[in-house]
Amino acid sequence: MKSLDPRINRVDLQNNDGNLTSEEVWHTYEVFHQEKRGKQHLHVGSVHAPDPEMALVLAKEQYARRGKCVNLWVVKTSNIFAFNMEDEDMFATVPEKAHREAGIYSKVRDRIEKFQKEQIING
Repeated sequence: MKSLDPRINRVDLQNNDGNLTSEEVWHTYEVFHQEKRGKQHLHVGSVHAPDPEMALVLAKEQYARRGKCVNLWVVKTSNIFAFNMEDEDMFATVPEKAHREAGIYSKVRDRIEKFQKEQIING
């Protein structure tokens, strides 16, 4: 197994047949941090580790020791899939579907709150 990580290739960690053993190949993991229970996990960076367990340990040391943290996720970078940037038009909102936008409901919520305040004042 050949590593794509340039740091491993520089060190020349190869066995007799010219390939790396699985213990010598470190993978890149993306780290997601949760600051408070119920909040979303946010991407905070990457770590390099030989396995997911070690990635969690390294992520904890790197991203959870200073600020508040209640949970961490690590995901092997090669397991993350995304659309091509050329396909961005598939995410465009169709104009006649404005009811899907949250802004409309905030205007209705403002009217409800105004009505409730008037009821308190008058009532």
